[in-house]
Amino acid sequence: MHLKPIFTIIALLALNLTAYAETEDIVIQDKTKSVTLSVPGKKLSLVIDYGAGCMVRQLLVNGVETLSKSGAYTGIKTGDSIFNSTSSRQVKLSRKSDGITLSNITYGGGAMMVNETWDFAIAGDQIHWNITRNYSNSARVQEVAFPKWNFAGLDVWKGGILDNGGMVWCKYLKGNNDTYGVHTGGVTFWNDKSGNGLRIAPPKGKENFSTKFSNENNAFTCTQQLSPVALKQQHNLSRFVAGKADVFAPFMVEAGTVSATFSLQYVDYFKEYSRGTLPGIDAGAVRELMNTTGRYGVVDNNIIGANGWLTNWKCLHEPFFSQIGMALNDMNYTANMAATLDQERDLAMKPDGRVLSRWHNAPGDEIPGTYNPETGYYEAMWGYTIDSQPGYVINTSEQFDLSGDLQWLRSHKSACEKALDWLISRDANQNGIFEMMNNNIAEKKASDWLDIVWASYENSFVNAQMFEALNLWANCEDVLGDRDKAAYYRAVAAKLKTAFNKPVEEGGFWSAKKKQYVYWRDNDGSIHGDNLVTPVNFAAIAFGICDDKERIAQLLDQIEQHTASEDLFHWPLCFDSFTQAEVSPGNWPFPKYENGDIFPTWGYLGIRAYTQYDKSIALKYINKLLLQYKKDGLSSQRYSRTTQLGLGDDILAGICTSITALYRDIYGIRPKWNRMGIEPNLSQHLNGTQFSYRLRDTLYQIKLNVDDYSLATDRFMIKSKQSFGANNNGNLTNIYPQNREDLILQIEANSNSQLKCNLGKSSPEGLAWTVASEGTYNFRLKGLLTKTQYQLIIDNRKTLVTPDSNGNIAFSHTCKGLSSFEIAKVL
Repeated sequence: MHLKPIFTIIALLALNLTAYAETEDIVIQDKTKSVTLSVPGKKLSLVIDYGAGCMVRQLLVNGVETLSKSGAYTGIKTGDSIFNSTSSRQVKLSRKSDGITLSNITYGGGAMMVNETWDFAIAGDQIHWNITRNYSNSARVQEVAFPKWNFAGLDVWKGGILDNGGMVWCKYLKGNNDTYGVHTGGVTFWNDKSGNGLRIAPPKGKENFSTKFSNENNAFTCTQQLSPVALKQQHNLSRFVAGKADVFAPFMVEAGTVSATFSLQYVDYFKEYSRGTLPGIDAGAVRELMNTTGRYGVVDNNIIGANGWLTNWKCLHEPFFSQIGMALNDMNYTANMAATLDQERDLAMKPDGRVLSRWHNAPGDEIPGTYNPETGYYEAMWGYTIDSQPGYVINTSEQFDLSGDLQWLRSHKSACEKALDWLISRDANQNGIFEMMNNNIAEKKASDWLDIVWASYENSFVNAQMFEALNLWANCEDVLGDRDKAAYYRAVAAKLKTAFNKPVEEGGFWSAKKKQYVYWRDNDGSIHGDNLVTPVNFAAIAFGICDDKERIAQLLDQIEQHTASEDLFHWPLCFDSFTQAEVSPGNWPFPKYENGDIFPTWGYLGIRAYTQYDKSIALKYINKLLLQYKKDGLSSQRYSRTTQLGLGDDILAGICTSITALYRDIYGIRPKWNRMGIEPNLSQHLNGTQFSYRLRDTLYQIKLNVDDYSLATDRFMIKSKQSFGANNNGNLTNIYPQNREDLILQIEANSNSQLKCNLGKSSPEGLAWTVASEGTYNFRLKGLLTKTQYQLIIDNRKTLVTPDSNGNIAFSHTCKGLSSFEIAKVL
């Protein structure tokens, strides 16, 4: 029997079947001159017309059409003339194994002609669209569509997450030609009802992409541009302009060829942006709040703020931008935050260390002569808001914990020292409290975030923030190896703490009569702001400048009694009225604006304060805030004290900070520059909380129960009843009991298998742990007392050991099952 012909036939059939499988997602219709490209599973499909013009006619995302009849196309705008690929008539199609090529796409007029080639390729779950464009001549253009996407309406997507950490919120492109433009090319659009998402990613490493998002007759458009240099704004420094499509200024293109490849991908939004399993918390509301309000403060590259892109504003005197990045857990936001602080160091800091307080797109809000039209930085017209000094330092310190970039931190060392020293030098009477630049209420000037309240001279709110900044920066000085500077700033902080807590009669801020910290003292010694100002009193507790348990109880019980009696969903700025002489007339009659309205921006201070005192109260206001988000999107500047309805033209991204505090202070997410740390403060009904968290290049799986915490990667799984931190480098795992660096347990494995370790109680006297994974391990404990005997117990076998001159002990052990270890100082 001759089997070869049979095998040949079978092989040919198999080849034909394979060829069919490779081409079933590419369908060419010669009669209609259209091509349909689909990824396997058809989560994403494109229909491209190339007969009567060349365009992407349909973009189906999980079977849902997203484009308007205008589709997507490429083009240019020169002056009043608009040319695009839909006018091209002699397009040529060629077939490839993984896609198609469309060439001879020509359009233009006058002195400028464009010839393009579109190359589409299916690569896994993505469709790559390469656009190669040849300009016939150099010319000044108003705009290039590279390409332009015309979506069917403003409700196709809720918004788009940008690859600088920000977002475009479709509902705020309310009027025709309302336009938002940013200097980045990547975006992930999402629909919060279906969970469908579309990611458009530009090529990595390609510079000078920009994107504008517009309302064009109630269609939502996204125009991506590739330019030779970074585009400038057309209207002052505005990233958002109402009723005008020309957000970017005209620019030159050069004769010749440019090219870029965009990757299109379906995204399961609910899965990719999942917040995990959060018992007792509305995880969906957390996701949406952080992806809208939390990201909205990103105005553009190098400008992360809280007022955001609609009003083109950023206040540098806000200390919580890096903390928002911790909760967002988006490496793009983190990178942009580093660049933002770089720009502020270089452009917003004066030679003497004064940090300018604001950025805006246009003059009009500044102290005369302080606005820089090239950079946008200036001093606010309401007064010198001094909290920009600690704000810069706090954000820099917390940003470093996220990035772990020592070189970056070193580049900010001098600037942070100058910022701190500038305010330290203002302690003219050497009492340990730092004075503002205004002296008394008669000047009618502000000195902090509450910019139409005339807080003057010795301001407790700014000084509480300064205490936090001094301690955080001292930690950074330690990391940088400058022990003298670290000790100096800690000593300054200690002196401030002592002075701050003195009774008002002795020059401090504590009012025993009112059982609260007062807001400020004028230079004549008069006391102001004893009307229970919440951010002042919360800051004192949250930043640890007040650690007196009796005072904490008096304050927090008092605030809760007031808040509950009015059934407020969040804390107001103050509970009683300032006097008329202490505030701008716009704050009258009480409660109005900064004299009594609800500003959730400072919620994280309240959550942090209550977490250590009564977690149930902290959780109550977290859940109330999430419920409010579901009602109105939390896209307001503030809320009326009387109606609890949103007010103000601004949207303040800081409204999300109660949720950042959920992550930091309840779930205990405490990244450090050299490790991932967790310091939870859970209640029983949060048991079973679990989610993923990416820090730098490592994805951590976190599981939390009361007194039962787990942190896992592919290299280790560590459990503990106490706070801890950990990192991994190859086969070496570093464990930091209580998430501190004074005692470190290092475990080096002899294989690539996952280390399973249960960390027991740690104390200055010793540490206990177990290892449940099999293998031979090298153990090293660092930070023990020298010249001191310890008892090492391994599986109940006891040995006396003495640390070396560096406080280290090392030993090896082969674990064949569950092995227990303990090191304890011999008393």
